[in-house]
Amino acid sequence: MDIASLAGIILCLVMMMFGLISSAGLAKVIPEYWNAPSAIITFGGAFFSTLASVSLADFIGGLKSFLLIFKAPMLNAAEMIQKIIDLSNIARKEGLLSLEEAAADMEEPFLKKGILLIVDGTDPDLVRAIMETELVSIEGRHKTKIGFWETLGSMGPAWGMIGTLIGLVHMLYNMSDMAALGPAMAVALITTLYGSVLANWICAPVAAKLKADNEGEMMMKEVMIEGLLSIQAGENPRVIEEKLKSFLSPADREGTGSDETAGGEE
Repeated sequence: MDIASLAGIILCLVMMMFGLISSAGLAKVIPEYWNAPSAIITFGGAFFSTLASVSLADFIGGLKSFLLIFKAPMLNAAEMIQKIIDLSNIARKEGLLSLEEAAADMEEPFLKKGILLIVDGTDPDLVRAIMETELVSIEGRHKTKIGFWETLGSMGPAWGMIGTLIGLVHMLYNMSDMAALGPAMAVALITTLYGSVLANWICAPVAAKLKADNEGEMMMKEVMIEGLLSIQAGENPRVIEEKLKSFLSPADREGTGSDETAGGEE
C-alpha cells in the first residue's frame, strides 16, 4: 500500500476538521456545516454531470480507479533494468531461445510478451511496433481514468456555485425577515464549500497521483522495450545497462547493475 496517499487524504480531512471545529466549536460543526439539500445539489450534480460526459463503463471504471492511488508499484525502473541486464547475460551465454524458459516465471505481462516475440524470431521493427502500440493503448486507458477525476473536479465547484445561486435567489425572495438573512446566506455558501472540498480534497489529488503513476509505468515500459530490442540486437550487457540507466535520475542510477557490484567489491 502507498502510505503517502492514504496519509495525505486522512491528514487533509484532519486539517479541514480542525478549521471547522476551531471556528464553530465541536457542538456546532454538524448543525452549521451540514446541509442535506446543498450536499445533494453539489455532489449529485457533480457526479451525474460527469456521468453524462462519459460512458457508463468509463464512469464505473473511474470510480474504481480511486483505489489505485493506494496501490504501491510492483516494480520500479531500477529493478526492471537489473532484470533486463540479467536477461541479457542469459541470452549472451545461452542464446535468445533460452529466454523462453525465463519468460515462464515472469509476472509482468508486457515484458513477457516482448520476450516471447523475440524468441519467436519476430523482426525487431515489428517487435517495437507491437510493443509501442500496446504502450499507447495502456496509456489511453490510464488517461480515461485521469480524465474522469479531472472532469469531476471541475464539476464540483461549478455545481457548488449553482447551489449557491439557488440559495441566494431563495434568500432574496425572503428578505422581509432580516434576522434570517445571515443563516440563509451561510446555507447558500455551504454548497460552494462542498464543491471546493470535492475538487481539492479528492479529485485533484487523485488525478495528480494517477498521472504520476502513469508516467512511472510508461517510463518502465519504455525501459522494457529498449532493453528487449537491445538484447535481440546482441548488444553487450554493459552497453545495455548504460543505455537503460539514462532513463533514471543520477541518484537512482547508484546501486543499479554494475554499480551495485562495484560497491560490494569496495
